Amino acid sequence: QSAISKLNFTIYRGESIGLVGKTGSGKSTTIDLIMGLLKPSSGNIFIDDFDLNKNNKFLSDWRKTIAHVPQFIYIIDGSFISNIAFGYNPKDINFALVRRAAKEAQIHDFIESTKKGYKTNAGEYGINLSGGQRQRLGIARTFYRIYTKHINLIVLDEATNALDSKTEKEILLTFSKMK
Repeated sequence: QSAISKLNFTIYRGESIGLVGKTGSGKSTTIDLIMGLLKPSSGNIFIDDFDLNKNNKFLSDWRKTIAHVPQFIYIIDGSFISNIAFGYNPKDINFALVRRAAKEAQIHDFIESTKKGYKTNAGEYGINLSGGQRQRLGIARTFYRIYTKHINLIVLDEATNALDSKTEKEILLTFSKMK
């Protein structure tokens, strides 16, 4: 049995949408299809009239333009800088943008309060962080990616579920201004 069947919709550039449904209803699968992480067993996914799964170069290029805050944030055993600028060559990291991302994700004050500030080790898998701090670190990572890359799609997969409502509203407002 298919996780999703007979799904047809259009998302316009600059539009914000939300997928709502019960656990197991196919929300994450739909997101994975749109991001090109899964191929549909039937049907097609079009991005600006290009079939996402017909050309590997187009698929690869599309994936590079996605900023994703997953439900579970992977934290490396490294500094806050390396966790925010995750995947970037250390010599190419723009510290001013790392700080900006942390401020907008509302984790800057916490980072500054640690012994070595941005050079403090976050601990393997974020063991030294609360759930909300891990989420804000993942959000800062996404903001940094948005500041340094051409991004066409921002995906938030329960990205604020460990945050208080005030912080969640402020972060979502920041995301909405990035259109």
